[in-house]
Amino acid sequence: MRFRPCIDLHGGRVKQIVGSSLRDGAGAEENYVASESPGWFARKYHDDGLCGGHVIKLGPGNDDAAREALSACPNFLQIGGGITPENASEWIEAGASHVIVTSYLFADGDFVPQRLESLRRAVPRERLVLDLSCRNVDGEYVVACDRWQKLTHLTLSEKTFDYLGECCCEFLIHAVDVEGLKQGIDETLVARLAEWCHYPVTYAGGIRSLEDIQRIRTAGAGRIDFTVGSALDLFGGNLPYDILKRIE
Repeated sequence: MRFRPCIDLHGGRVKQIVGSSLRDGAGAEENYVASESPGWFARKYHDDGLCGGHVIKLGPGNDDAAREALSACPNFLQIGGGITPENASEWIEAGASHVIVTSYLFADGDFVPQRLESLRRAVPRERLVLDLSCRNVDGEYVVACDRWQKLTHLTLSEKTFDYLGECCCEFLIHAVDVEGLKQGIDETLVARLAEWCHYPVTYAGGIRSLEDIQRIRTAGAGRIDFTVGSALDLFGGNLPYDILKRIE
């Protein structure tokens, strides 16, 4: 288990927002807006040896900020947000170690296998990460796309991970119901990820304390990586970055 840092971009700035507040045509609920640049965070993570972090573009107007972060430390950070087969190579050339894909795989809520095949042709498996961020719907974890605004018809299960894992090298999972709220993790989801997913996976959502991180270690059998947003002291929270960067 290790800490994966993040750079969330909204409106061209590094921010922490409440995930469920992302809506078309409306301002998101902000927990924190950084004064430092995307490149500053990229260099800090690089200097501290925190591999596997990700840059997420939350909506339009973030391309320049994303390129700044990637170019600061080439081939170090992953990039997600609006990635398609047509632009994936552009982002890898811009310095991304991996591209992260969610919404492209769906049309009107349906998973489209042909789109996954297009990704396979455009991106080597070892450079593709699938984001299956989800909501709990009547006890099932349903993948949400389009900045988590729309539920799809794809639910998480061992079968889902086995099928998609043939095409990617790892998964990123935001627990959308608790993302940005700093009210605790979705422990059930973490346990199910450990049970269902036999590939590297990073959990995000609701982490507020070192106790929550210990819960991830226990529920995830020590094999689920994690990222921390609003609760991190770098983003105005109380969790010490200097402690998290040493977790193994």
